[in-house]
Amino acid sequence: MAVLVTGGAGYIGSHTLVELLEASIDVVVVDNYSNSKPEALNRVKRITGKDVTFYEVDLLDEKGMEAVFKKHDIEAVIHFAGLKAVGESVALPLSYYHNNITGSLILFKLMNQYGVKKLVFSSSATVYGLSNLSPLIEDLPLSTTNPYGTTKWMIEKILEDIYQADPTWQIVLLRYFNPIGAHESGLIGEDPSGIPNNLMPYVTQVGIGKRKQLGIFGKDYDTPDGTGVRDYIHVVDLAKGHLSALAYTTTQQGIEAINLGTGKGHSVLEVIKTFEKANDVKIPYTFMDRRPGDIGTCYADVSKAKELLGWEAKRSLEDMCRDAWRWQSMYPEDYVND
Repeated sequence: MAVLVTGGAGYIGSHTLVELLEASIDVVVVDNYSNSKPEALNRVKRITGKDVTFYEVDLLDEKGMEAVFKKHDIEAVIHFAGLKAVGESVALPLSYYHNNITGSLILFKLMNQYGVKKLVFSSSATVYGLSNLSPLIEDLPLSTTNPYGTTKWMIEKILEDIYQADPTWQIVLLRYFNPIGAHESGLIGEDPSGIPNNLMPYVTQVGIGKRKQLGIFGKDYDTPDGTGVRDYIHVVDLAKGHLSALAYTTTQQGIEAINLGTGKGHSVLEVIKTFEKANDVKIPYTFMDRRPGDIGTCYADVSKAKELLGWEAKRSLEDMCRDAWRWQSMYPEDYVND
């Protein structure tokens, strides 16, 4: 029996593979390398000393995906695969809806066909929209502001309908907040293609000299220092959350949405100052206008994760900054061109 991991060569996927393999769980990985690199899987092997069964296949390739289900005795699925850049989704909505929704439908169809009904889905805190006040709890009304977020919300709804039709499914919808950091070995980390969309890889690229300065969007929010407050979670804590969610599907039937965060908010300036102190690296920055659709404060209520999964984040913001910098320092360019 094995766990199928879609998008397993990506940032969160590769860190989760490490945790799965170190827990002696057999894994089968599929990825199309649209936003990841083969070297990530080589690094996973270096960390764990274990081989990864891998197929370069796109979820939209139904025949290719079915071949994986035919060849392996799949027991459960952790579904990471999908396009994930908010700005790009606004510019390319058709691509995002086709890739994320259609690819997921093909996956769920094959799971149903082959009797695989345990699923951990990579959702997002973006489904809470702009009007809910933090701390965000799982039963709040959902809304979205961009096609990326809407694909996550739609997939959640599809899975709810699948469960209503067939209650033998065991599904956990993990709503991530802001994953940052890297594996403590420095061998795997966040390796975005092109200009980073997220704060921490932009900070580390400024620190290494790859970019001149950080642009901070907004300095007049109703927060302690005027900059946006977010719930940053160490990617290894997040990966461990997937193992807890996977274990939950083996003992509980039903569908549960569960936040994965720290339950604490940190401002952009706080992240920068913590990074500078932890790594003795200066990060030049400038203030820019607010981005449309951004909110001042967003952090999780994490009580449900602790109650149902027995999971809580352990690593501090200092740990996140230190580990992110170790990764960037060891590989100044990227996985391949270091």
